[in-house]
Amino acid sequence: MVHAFLLVLILGDIEQRGQPMYFRNIDTCNYFASRVVKRYGNHGVPKKHKATAYCKPVYINSNTKGLY
Repeated sequence: MVHAFLLVLILGDIEQRGQPMYFRNIDTCNYFASRVVKRYGNHGVPKKHKATAYCKPVYINSNTKGLY
């Protein structure tokens, strides 16, 4: 078991529940969190299309698929 960081993505009010991405390092996780929500021309985006991403600390098995 290892401590890792789960990348959480929310579009509008709905948490996206696809294939999870886990990171060993908070800095790497935060990099991807900032990149997946970056937009060009974000002014006036409707609430249902707003994107939020953050890294959540989790405790997972060390051989979990999707651990970067």
